[in-house]
Amino acid sequence: MSNGISRRTVLSLAGAVGASTALAACGGGGGDAGGELSKDPVTLRFTWWGSDARHKRTQQAIDLFKVKYPNITVKGEFKDWNGYWDSLATTVAANDAPDIIQMDELYLASYAERGALLDLGTASNHLKTADIEAAALDTGKVDGKQYAIPTGLTAYSFIVNDDLLKQYNVTLPDTATWSWEDLRTVGDKISKASGGKVNGVQLWGFDTGSVNIWLRQQGASLYDEAGKVSAPPAVLAQYWQYLLDLSKTGIGPAASVTIERAGAALDQSGMATNATAIGTSWNTQLTSFAAASGQNLRLVQIPGESQVGTPGAYYKPSMYWAISARSKQPAEAAAFVDFLLNTQEAADVLLTDRGVPGNRTIRAALAPKLTATDKAAAEYLDTVKVGPAPRVTPNGASGIEAILKRHTEEVLFERKTPQAAAESFIKELQTEIDAA
Repeated sequence: MSNGISRRTVLSLAGAVGASTALAACGGGGGDAGGELSKDPVTLRFTWWGSDARHKRTQQAIDLFKVKYPNITVKGEFKDWNGYWDSLATTVAANDAPDIIQMDELYLASYAERGALLDLGTASNHLKTADIEAAALDTGKVDGKQYAIPTGLTAYSFIVNDDLLKQYNVTLPDTATWSWEDLRTVGDKISKASGGKVNGVQLWGFDTGSVNIWLRQQGASLYDEAGKVSAPPAVLAQYWQYLLDLSKTGIGPAASVTIERAGAALDQSGMATNATAIGTSWNTQLTSFAAASGQNLRLVQIPGESQVGTPGAYYKPSMYWAISARSKQPAEAAAFVDFLLNTQEAADVLLTDRGVPGNRTIRAALAPKLTATDKAAAEYLDTVKVGPAPRVTPNGASGIEAILKRHTEEVLFERKTPQAAAESFIKELQTEIDAA
């Protein structure tokens, strides 16, 4: 995950506390999600977070929906990320939640397990999912029920700066079969060829994506089905040892530089400033990195994938659509979500603002309208081999990235050994889950 996204998640943790404590008052009491759509005037409330550009696109989609369903009025309630979760927790606790909710993976279980979200399986008369892959739909399931549907999908990847490789006369190995050792080798060549001016590899260790990939390639998982931390300490120790080795050998930046970049915006990252040649990213961030760097960047497969039986890669929702369990108009809310997910009219307006569409038909139809880098992101999603969806982040674990960041800092500054960090990380994360 990029530095910008990690920072966003860290900043949201205060909101997570409110979300995890204020939900006790919520419950059922909504309308019939499978019933006929009303012919009388209906008003729906719809909440989301995002930029001004997203607000404008979303309002355009709302206007198009109104043309199709003249009796349904959708009122938007939008905020920035930091204020969104406190506001949502407050309205849910007061039994005044918006009908349609833009949801994040970190908080899905917290809301679903407390009965705040509608089981979308009950709305199948109005909300169709046939064009969305099972592996994508599974990311929105909690205890086997479909509480959310991805607005768009991302997949973990590596970004390569081809201009820097060419400048230092370094050839990348076959990325369809390359290993973690290959990454170390090519990163070392870049660092040495540049005389230390450019680091071969930008370090990670601040996002759940990288941890999930590492564990999954070893046949392990971050959480078990019951929501308990199941990561083997030895495998986590290997994860941190690899990063420490990259840092100490000069393949990656010095610890202080890595930590500084981890707290900065995306455009200050090593990849964006051309200070590193290879780095991790969610595929949809290619456009932002390319715009900031001004150089030729491309997405490549994660190292080590060809050496494992089940892919470490998986679909991660950029965000979800969910419906309040207390909505008085769940059928109409489902029809609106269906419109956003499955119609060309909405797709032509929203494009990839909320991620590369999970609907395969829509994704293919959008391709000619996308920029070169957005098209590359969509193509990566079509070609990457993914394994089963990881278990949704358990209630209480929404602060995982702050915990992870702290332990990565301890390792890189050599205040803790990788093994000690692994054991401490597991204990602290499990404590948070148990306390929720």
